[in-house]
Amino acid sequence: MPKAKKKSKRNTFDYSKDRKKLKKQFKKREAPRIECPQIRNAWSDKKSVARNLRDMGLAFDPNRALPIKTPTIAAVGRTEDDPTPKLVRKPYVLNELVAEASLPEKDTKTLSTDLIEYVQYMVREHSENYKAMARDEKNYYQDTPSQIRRKVDQYKRCHPEEYTTFMESLKGGKAVST
Repeated sequence: MPKAKKKSKRNTFDYSKDRKKLKKQFKKREAPRIECPQIRNAWSDKKSVARNLRDMGLAFDPNRALPIKTPTIAAVGRTEDDPTPKLVRKPYVLNELVAEASLPEKDTKTLSTDLIEYVQYMVREHSENYKAMARDEKNYYQDTPSQIRRKVDQYKRCHPEEYTTFMESLKGGKAVST
């Protein structure tokens, strides 16, 4: 059997590489990326994960933070308060997280422009007659009346202002033509 080519080469120290810098780069690359900016700013690389989270007032292990207590015969008669209050060294992190969570959520539901045009065409031509919509030649995907009804309801939910203006324009257009 032939030997591998590089087996016979002796390991030599490479003086051109900075081992300390390489180790730092490796640790930085291998460290997990913290997505939350509040936690990332308060994070200390010198402490463990559990210690970092405890200093911020967050729980590392949810089972220890909120344990499921089974009532025992001796503990039924007495009430137990937490005798040791937890010391939070970085309360600003918790305050920022609470402030961010209390912000109103942005409504991002939307429909494609093709679906909006399809629904508007169907409503314009057939108003509330879903069976006629199902028989329409523009119903390329052969949607059933209930599928078309769901699409119209979805358009009403996702774009209520646009739907009301569209319906008002239909009423205005029909009043002029009669």
